[in-house]
Amino acid sequence: MGDGFIAVFGSVVDAVTFAVAMQKAVPDRQAGTAPEKRLVHRIGINLGDVVVEGDDLLGDGVNVAARLEQICKPGGILISGTAYDQLQGKLGLPLDFTGEQQVKNISRSVRTYAVRLDGSAPGWRRVLPRYVKRARPVSAAALVALVVVGGGWWYSHRAALSSVPSIAVMPFEVAGGDAATDRLARGIANDISIDFSRVRNLDVIGSSTTEAYGSRGADVRRIARDLNVRYVLTGAIQREGDQFRVSALLQDGDTGASLWSNRWDRPSGDIFAVQNEVSDGVISTLGGRGLLTSLAAVAARRKGPSDLEGYDLFALGMADFYKGGEEGFAESIKLFDAAIAKDPQFGFAYVKKGWAIFNYALSANRDLDEAANEFERLSRKAIEIDPYDAEGHVSLGDKLVWWGDLVQGAVEVERALELNPSSADIMALSAGAMYHLGRPEQGAALCDKAYRLNSAPPTWYPPFFYGNYFFTKRYRESAEATKRFDAWQRAHELDPLVFCAAAQIEVGAADDAAATIAEWKQRYPQALPVEAYMSFYTVYSRQQEADQLVASLRKAGAPMCVPGEKLADFPKLQRLKICDEERAKQVVR
Repeated sequence: MGDGFIAVFGSVVDAVTFAVAMQKAVPDRQAGTAPEKRLVHRIGINLGDVVVEGDDLLGDGVNVAARLEQICKPGGILISGTAYDQLQGKLGLPLDFTGEQQVKNISRSVRTYAVRLDGSAPGWRRVLPRYVKRARPVSAAALVALVVVGGGWWYSHRAALSSVPSIAVMPFEVAGGDAATDRLARGIANDISIDFSRVRNLDVIGSSTTEAYGSRGADVRRIARDLNVRYVLTGAIQREGDQFRVSALLQDGDTGASLWSNRWDRPSGDIFAVQNEVSDGVISTLGGRGLLTSLAAVAARRKGPSDLEGYDLFALGMADFYKGGEEGFAESIKLFDAAIAKDPQFGFAYVKKGWAIFNYALSANRDLDEAANEFERLSRKAIEIDPYDAEGHVSLGDKLVWWGDLVQGAVEVERALELNPSSADIMALSAGAMYHLGRPEQGAALCDKAYRLNSAPPTWYPPFFYGNYFFTKRYRESAEATKRFDAWQRAHELDPLVFCAAAQIEVGAADDAAATIAEWKQRYPQALPVEAYMSFYTVYSRQQEADQLVASLRKAGAPMCVPGEKLADFPKLQRLKICDEERAKQVVR
């Protein structure tokens, strides 16, 4: 297959063990090689049919593995859902769900999971079998196809680029700076991406995906091929005392040719103005080449930070926020407060503080209504400071929808999508309201595009996705998202357990659903029933979503009804018909 090879294994465990050993050995073996000459491999693993025909390995198993290799991140391992189902718990390797992918020449979508190489549990290693000999003809239907491609030959096998103009903003390289300068460089790149996301017909790759590449020694043509983008923006920041030198370069992803570049020497007080000039320069260049049909969306620029120290405190707060859990959220709130004290007009810090307070309440089992009210206040404050802050609008919209104000909440969510139509993060946040508004199909489409633009998504995406996937009957993805959310938030929250149990029973995983129900009862000793959950913990604009969820939970064996003797404790209970019937039977007995 040209620049790669195919290997067939007798088990998924053997295939993944080999792949991990290979990827971990590559950096050590190339330590003395110049960065531009190093080979970087991508590995795709699938469990499926493999047919030997002469010297060729054919079949669906090979085809899917080959497609996974093409969308895998450089240096990574991407496995299919069939392989994942066989692997769980056997190697102690963290596996991150990366969405259902539509791949070339495969009619169905493929569930995909990335193997997290830096998170291996102790004791996972096994003795590797010998794979040198050519595989013998096989007829079994469950062999593993492993496809590996070396990055040294990527140029001659470049995938077709998207017809929609698209750009990846890489982390700016830091020349001789400290940790604070490094955080500033990443933050500026992220803010430039947000500026680009205001353009309606420009796909913008999410920052958590581009950050995975680092900032040094990256080949823009390789990046463009991996991320399927037409343009790549790189840059560098050098700090000497109170002075900054910033450079930026926009290149064609196909040829590597320079399309625009500039350099600025500025004092620290003007560093954020440079960010705006970079955005303006790139957008003007692409507009001048006739590649963007409308620049009106960027005419009104959102209000950015103005204090360098405050911006660094904000970046530190985001690092704690991404860690999740009660401690992570608590620390992030302190840092966001410090950032706001330094820069009271930095609206984005108010939004993120609101999310941190809300998630802290969930993790620490605090008063959620009180936290939600503060979340709403902070979102409104951010909008007051900057009416063009899309995350302020979508955060307010989510809160209003979740607390039952569906009409005004929908207005705020739509405003956010209008302001930043190409932002993966805004798509993800907006999806959190869609299934409550009776639009789960639109929500699932937003989730899918967010994953496409941000293939290494931040930790907070899953809670906005699992409801949309459940109501569009993508149950496996829904269940996986609930587990990832629970692991990040480490919350005392019922919602992910509800959707996890409902999704598990729908895919036939009755034992898993029963275990989730048992955890539900353990977390809530009073066995909070579905009838109370549907009345007080969630809201839907259409009855069909409520009916679908209740039916699945009943099938899963969830505690369904408030006992008759406790009805007085729930004066506003929206009674379920099946529960009234059950209580009537109890009275007759």
